[in-house]
Amino acid sequence: MTTFRLWAPLARRARVAVGGVGGTEGAAGLVAMAPVPGRDGWWEAEVASAGPGTDYRFVLDDGPPLPDPRSPCQPSGVLGPSRLVDQSAFPWRDEGWAGIDLSTAVLYELHVGTFTPEGTFDAATGKLDHLVDLGVSAVELMPVAEFSGRRGWGYDGVDLFAPHHAYGGTDGLDRLVDACHRRGLGVIVDVVYNHLGPAGNVLGRCGPYFTSRYATPWGEAVNLDGPDSDEVRAFFLDNAEHWLRDHHCDGLRLDAVHAIVDMSATHLLEDLAVRVEGLAGDLGRRLVLIAESDLNDPRLVRSRRAGGYGLDAQWNDDFHHALHAVLTGETTGYYADFGRVADVATALERGFVYAGRYSAYRRRRHGRYDPAMPGHRLVGYLQNHDQVGNRATGERSAALMSTGRLKVGAALVLTAPFVPLLFQGEEWAAGSPFQYFTDFEDAELARAVSEGRRGEFASFGWRPADVPDPQDPATFLRSKLDWAEVEKEPHASLLAWHAALIRLRRATPDLGDCRLDRVRTRYDEGGRWLVVERGSVTVAANVGAAQARLEVRAGRVALSSEPGVHLRGGEEGGTAELSLPVDSVAIVVHSLVPSL
Repeated sequence: MTTFRLWAPLARRARVAVGGVGGTEGAAGLVAMAPVPGRDGWWEAEVASAGPGTDYRFVLDDGPPLPDPRSPCQPSGVLGPSRLVDQSAFPWRDEGWAGIDLSTAVLYELHVGTFTPEGTFDAATGKLDHLVDLGVSAVELMPVAEFSGRRGWGYDGVDLFAPHHAYGGTDGLDRLVDACHRRGLGVIVDVVYNHLGPAGNVLGRCGPYFTSRYATPWGEAVNLDGPDSDEVRAFFLDNAEHWLRDHHCDGLRLDAVHAIVDMSATHLLEDLAVRVEGLAGDLGRRLVLIAESDLNDPRLVRSRRAGGYGLDAQWNDDFHHALHAVLTGETTGYYADFGRVADVATALERGFVYAGRYSAYRRRRHGRYDPAMPGHRLVGYLQNHDQVGNRATGERSAALMSTGRLKVGAALVLTAPFVPLLFQGEEWAAGSPFQYFTDFEDAELARAVSEGRRGEFASFGWRPADVPDPQDPATFLRSKLDWAEVEKEPHASLLAWHAALIRLRRATPDLGDCRLDRVRTRYDEGGRWLVVERGSVTVAANVGAAQARLEVRAGRVALSSEPGVHLRGGEEGGTAELSLPVDSVAIVVHSLVPSL
């Protein structure tokens, strides 16, 4: 016995087609649904013969069959039937798992389809020992909700409750999460609540999920504050709980929350934080919410008591842009606001570079400063899927800078007062690009996406002709990681460098201190060197044209990226001279920290 339910306030009649499409198996396969008393717009029907594994669709009025907006499984993709799943049937073995402590975490972002040659949840499970050896705390999965086709980034998902069929579906995701927990790794899943994809999106045919009152880059905005919006909000809140409760995930990364338009007295993000906080209490484990935002607004992560939304952290693009511009010399597009060593120093001391400061790129003041915001409310990185994949040809940092500068970048990320994040393959300077790829079945949509992609990069000076066709399967295939590189140089040395930095971070209490007011920096714009002091630790980096001789507190060199690093003179409590070759970094400790 299964009770089918659907919110479709726009429909005059609703039916569920069970075991076939539109009743093709006979009249018995098409069951009338009745309005639910006291719940406006909801329909339901009980079907005795339906259970786990049963396929079904909904039929509204005399329209075509539709998949369930809350479908837990789409075995044939976004245009196929939905399938019932017993969410309680999976044999979980993660008893006692307590979740992750974000303030001490190191995150690893991965795309399931390109992380391994097979591109599945199960294949990713086979690489988890690599991540454990590296020392990361949690994997952050790019969106895995059902999207059009077999390959894509996932940000055009439409069946938000269904793990992507080509990755391995519901059971595949559960096996991956379970395996992660048994190895001490958390799992954060990327979710998209600011829009839905254009292909296979049936929500608008069911109810007022969208509104023309606001415009977004993707068209009509999600209806979060207009008539009938209570059920729309419930859809997204229930979806968040689905990933955390049913799939045992440890947190959500919320895509582009600046594009979530909600003028309600209580913003959806605050509602979400309250819901997840309550769920964490019910489940007895920590759950986290991490936002991506273009606003540099501390209110996202400020406590609700202090007038904020109460999210746990947000991505810090300012830190990325500052670090990337210094290490690559790029100053086009939004990098025009960066390029100074001072910007890196400002990010390390204050969190955001633009915190009420004038932005020449935006031609206005941008951001807001909050002296009380701790560093663990910000996620810092040298690479992520956006900053690599949204380049014209998807070049990684390894294609843009020397090995020495890659090591400098890694050291500044992994010793920063933020929650560090690595992007798949970054730890060994993967040679494969990460490009934008799609698999839309609609030819006109595919053409529009390909043409639109080529028009995005004018402000960076990139040639449209250089942009790979997202629909070409070769674009997807060349974006897959080449795991054979791990054993070769310079990849093996870079992998060892990242692992050593993570070990040092975990072994050194002052590197786990996320209080920004305790970070001290010195720099020279002409010499292009930077010194960062964090309690008992000094991080010194030189990306100038000549060797740098810097005065630092006496101690010992715990890690250095080049053999030519020397620390001369000085006793504990005094000063010493540190010699840094070009494109190198050294980490000096001034108290008892274990040798690595």
